[in-house]
Amino acid sequence: MAIRYTTRKIETQRVIDFYGYSNLDTLSCQRECEVINMAMWNPWRGCHKHSEGCRYCYIHKGDFKRGIDTNKIVKTDNFYAPIAKNKSGAYKIKSGQTVYLCFSTDFLVEDADEWRSECWQMIRERSDLHFLFLTKRIERFMDCIPEDWNDGYENVTVGCTVENQDRADYRLSIFNKLPVKHKNIICQPLIEEINLTDYLDNVELVVVGGESDRNARPLDYAWVLSIWEQCIARKVHFEFRQCGTYFIKDGKIYTLSTHDLCSQARKANINY
Repeated sequence: MAIRYTTRKIETQRVIDFYGYSNLDTLSCQRECEVINMAMWNPWRGCHKHSEGCRYCYIHKGDFKRGIDTNKIVKTDNFYAPIAKNKSGAYKIKSGQTVYLCFSTDFLVEDADEWRSECWQMIRERSDLHFLFLTKRIERFMDCIPEDWNDGYENVTVGCTVENQDRADYRLSIFNKLPVKHKNIICQPLIEEINLTDYLDNVELVVVGGESDRNARPLDYAWVLSIWEQCIARKVHFEFRQCGTYFIKDGKIYTLSTHDLCSQARKANINY
């Protein structure tokens, strides 16, 4: 089950034309992606920076502005959301939805070890939903799964996040061997060229995106095309999720506003 990320088009204005289309284009995407038939579930909040891809984490930046300590991991009031019911006794999250799990934290973060078993129970109870979580801590996976995991839950997709070749080689060599029925690779933020060729077995989707920050590392479109070609060669679904604040194409570097990142990626028209 390849989970697709989609965004809502919300305004029109003049933009730089990277791909040979008219420079009047529909843009932009909300910072939070809007996905058809989806729900968000953050059973806890907070995270620790784990590798180079976390350097300009928007969660840490947003928390800092609000005076919140991101390094303090706490359960949220939303902890039991998947099994919450309305007055008529029906689940509030309707059957058939994709649940985006821990998209403002990491499902495998160490501080949440004591709470995760309850989450697995809820995931097991709601077999009518499909749960998707991303992680930079894939090395912890086997220590975090429930006893009945076996070769994976049919209703769970795991996305392994990598940002450079060093993290790709380390994390994906582990990910490649794990018992997971639905696997995604997330190259976002992509901060250098990556060769994924050795790690695409049994992967359903690869997502690529740049970094969004005034100090962001540039995203080179040549790196995006390289991964796109690797995916096509192996018949793996590919999605160019967003450009970076600093975007290089044909040797020229462009500066984009946050609101333009997703629309410019769509204009490339290379999703596979």
